[in-house]
Amino acid sequence: MATKTISLDEEAYEHLKAHKREGESFSEVVKRIAGERSWMEVAGLLSEEDAVDLESTIQDGRQRSQTRRDQLRADLQDSDD
Repeated sequence: MATKTISLDEEAYEHLKAHKREGESFSEVVKRIAGERSWMEVAGLLSEEDAVDLESTIQDGRQRSQTRRDQLRADLQDSDD
């Protein structure tokens, strides 16, 4: 794999180093920090109560969306008749 050399000021280097995990290369740190997070990385960020509340909010939103779709479908069918 090809490599590139980059320059970091001391503050940036220390910040990157602080995020480095044992056995992880600096390239892996950059990819992890700069890349999108996987679900495994965000697991545990919410308390159980917050997770239940969030799931409930999502389900409520989905139900409202389904209700709106059903109403629009019915309105369109009524206008076609």
